[in-house]
Amino acid sequence: MRKHAILRGLAALTVLSLAACAPAPATGEPATQAPETEAPPTAKTQIRWFVGLGTGTDPEQQPVQEQVVADFNASHPNIELVLEVVPYDAARDALSTQIAAGNGPDIVGPVGWSGSNAYYGEWLDIGPFIESTGYDTTQFSQELVSFYQTEEGQVGLPFAVFPAAVFYQRSMFDEAGLNYPPASYGETYVWPDGTEAEWNYDTLAEVARQLTVDVNGFNSTEAGFDREQIVQVGYVAQWQHPNHIGSFWGAAKVYDENNNAGIPDAWAAAWRWWFDGIWGEQPFVPTGALSGSPEFGNDNVFNSGKAAMAITHMWYTCCLADAGSDWDLAALPAYQGEVHGRVDADTFRVWKGTQHPAEAFEVLSYLIGPAAEQLLPTYGGMPARAGEIDAFFLVKSEEYPFVTNWDVMKAGLAYPDNPSGEGYMPNWNEAWNRIETFGNLLLNDGTVDFDAELQKLEDELTLIFQS
Repeated sequence: MRKHAILRGLAALTVLSLAACAPAPATGEPATQAPETEAPPTAKTQIRWFVGLGTGTDPEQQPVQEQVVADFNASHPNIELVLEVVPYDAARDALSTQIAAGNGPDIVGPVGWSGSNAYYGEWLDIGPFIESTGYDTTQFSQELVSFYQTEEGQVGLPFAVFPAAVFYQRSMFDEAGLNYPPASYGETYVWPDGTEAEWNYDTLAEVARQLTVDVNGFNSTEAGFDREQIVQVGYVAQWQHPNHIGSFWGAAKVYDENNNAGIPDAWAAAWRWWFDGIWGEQPFVPTGALSGSPEFGNDNVFNSGKAAMAITHMWYTCCLADAGSDWDLAALPAYQGEVHGRVDADTFRVWKGTQHPAEAFEVLSYLIGPAAEQLLPTYGGMPARAGEIDAFFLVKSEEYPFVTNWDVMKAGLAYPDNPSGEGYMPNWNEAWNRIETFGNLLLNDGTVDFDAELQKLEDELTLIFQS
């Protein structure tokens, strides 16, 4: 199961330390001798910026982040910003080790709720610094500012938002003689004979079965289809944890006020639908083995060009360079007559153990402010400032000129998951991993008793929540 995060499995830890260059000595003046009137150099406060809990680890993103650091250091003589980039798979262990040793980084991000909740209780309340510096929070909607207000205080400020949509390959629909998914919310799906159907998950599955093709050209609805030799799948839940899959069918909490676990009905239905899509008589979702194969992109299935549809977020534009130039975007399906979207949100957080909170807040303000113009396009994130969205999509249109429907991403902001699918759970790390283990089981073993495993998951989550 792919964790929610942008990129996994980079080979090595990259630590980049960038500092502003000292002024060169005047011509003819000894390098070791300063004018008597010159004040002694002021020691810089070093602020460490840790990247790895979310996007930002792709090698193609490094030059942009390095330039941001260089620009900051050139314009802030009192602070030396140091960038630390850790591969996603190693980032949590690396950060945990640093924090346990009392040597955590000052700034962490970009990071969403998933990465943040793995370190619940470790984030600084920046409210006092917002007040003391007069930072203008009215540049954001109050709803987004409130998004980062928790019992710990104001633990962040808005930076990037990532609505979701259906990514699809036009040529695969054309070859199958099928119409494209609806471009806008509220539209129906039109079958080739002109009949219309609600664009829901049952319709998506029916379409996806006709787009799942074996080596002999049969789709999964046809006699003779060979599920052992699939060369194209109709749908993939691209880099979705089971919590994400469930939230697309209905946002909900998985624990009550007494920390008893309770799997939401919508989540159980979503997981059963997904399990049937992998192992049912007419499959349309790749198995774990197939999605992890080199032919299917080593778990980046839509990028392999062998998936007709995927549901994922705006951040995925970072990682589909090999998907070709024929993909576009469509509206999310509904469940029980209602669309349940998901909106990821990334920002930067200050570790509460920092020795330099004021300087860390100065860096945070720069990253979500002047540096946002450089960082947001490379992270694939829509700006939290509404006035910057059109400029953002102008850049995206130049990057992907064949995409015709960026508007559906903008419309996706109207369908947030509240509570978030990455929201807080008691004993968060263990609970998140246990649900992921359940997802991996469904993905890799078609013989399991779904109902029994679901009950086992719920029982074990209660123990985790109450431990």
